Amino acid sequence: MPNQKSNPSSLKTKSTPMSGIVLGFDFGLRRIGVAAGQTITQTATPETIVKSKDGKPDWEHISKLFENWKPVAIVVGLPLHLDGTEQALTQPARKFGQRLSGRYHCPVFFMEEQLSSIEAEGRHLKQTHLDDHAAQIILENWLEANIAQNAL
Repeated sequence: MPNQKSNPSSLKTKSTPMSGIVLGFDFGLRRIGVAAGQTITQTATPETIVKSKDGKPDWEHISKLFENWKPVAIVVGLPLHLDGTEQALTQPARKFGQRLSGRYHCPVFFMEEQLSSIEAEGRHLKQTHLDDHAAQIILENWLEANIAQNAL
């Protein structure tokens, strides 16, 4: 199970290129945004927001997403400060990604997510919770970086 950082060069793999659905997650202690993306079209759409209580996700809801989408990979946003240093949610987000990979037997990739929530707010001013849109942005950035690097 590869646990990759967001640096596009570290995302390269020597195995057969992945093709198919990728689920993207914007981890939070109360809400986890989820987006679904397609490696072939390099597009992603907001899917849902999973509730989380004290950092414990609704695994039943997440399991249904995996059953429905059958992803080939997982992308989890990695919250870092603008200077690239870790913040309070960095380790919990990594742990969440590792748990996803272990439960659903999919490779997990981490993508830096600085300013994804702010960008989501700019795209959708009328919505209350933008976590799924932040997940979409994280996933779109990952798809773009990986396709550009021919890493998929």
